[in-house]
Amino acid sequence: MILTVTLNPAVDISYKLEKFNLDTVNRVQDISKTAGGKGLNVTRVLEQLGEEVAATGFLGGGLGDFIRTDLSGIQDYFVTIEGETRNCIAVIHEGKQTEILESGPVISGSEGELFLASFSEYVQKVDIITISGSLPRGLPDDFYEKVIRAAGDTPVLLDTKGELLKKTLKSKPYVIKPNVDELGDLLGRAITDEQDIVAALGSEIFADIPWVVVTNGADGAVVKHNDAVYQATIPQVKAVNPVGSGDAVLAGFAAGLSRGLADEDLIKFGLAMGVLNALEEQTGHITPEKIDWCIGEISGTWGQVPCPGNPGVKE
Repeated sequence: MILTVTLNPAVDISYKLEKFNLDTVNRVQDISKTAGGKGLNVTRVLEQLGEEVAATGFLGGGLGDFIRTDLSGIQDYFVTIEGETRNCIAVIHEGKQTEILESGPVISGSEGELFLASFSEYVQKVDIITISGSLPRGLPDDFYEKVIRAAGDTPVLLDTKGELLKKTLKSKPYVIKPNVDELGDLLGRAITDEQDIVAALGSEIFADIPWVVVTNGADGAVVKHNDAVYQATIPQVKAVNPVGSGDAVLAGFAAGLSRGLADEDLIKFGLAMGVLNALEEQTGHITPEKIDWCIGEISGTWGQVPCPGNPGVKE
């Protein structure tokens, strides 16, 4: 079983308008409300892949109850909190998207300890763990480190960014999935092209991370596996909604590892989920019948990770 961790979930509300007018009334006909958060996008894709999946994190109030209902059929390992789960609102208008994001509840020290205690029990039942997104207010910035330590030998796939990712690397997650911009933030410099990504993966900070998956939008991905690097090209498609494609990639890697896929097969399976998500209007969704086609359209080449401190790339 795969366990997804979403510590700061939300109810995602989408309002679609022909035109958005400021300082007046806007009437909405097309509304959708779904359980949201990066980790819950992962959860949905895993469910669509037919994987046995459980979800955990913090839920509170009526909005927390809504998420539980929306995720019916997925094993509920969430911890109940006193605070209210947040809303995240997207107003889609005139080819644009305006977002209004609540910060979410403050997690108390006792609620954080309850989560860690519960998580230590859940770990005994699962084979793979994914962790996605930011920390809610109230939790210390080493909380993901505590979660990964509690996971023991269970592989952890981590998708976060910035200082939180940099700090958590010391706990040696099994997979990390920064995009190009996040990779640049992590290293404190701009990443200009694919060869620059390859060179960046030679940094010592990645030395003990078995898998580093750097997604680069329509330009594909560069994936480091131990001392090897794979430069992947993905099919060029007309994206309907690319939001959540990174989450779908993480779900694909989690499912692939659960199925025993290795090396190039694992990479292609994982990246295919990101492409398929971009073809769907709803975030965190794929069409499983298209998987074989998409995998067949992904190609790549293997090379060597450059030595730490070497700005060039080994041939």
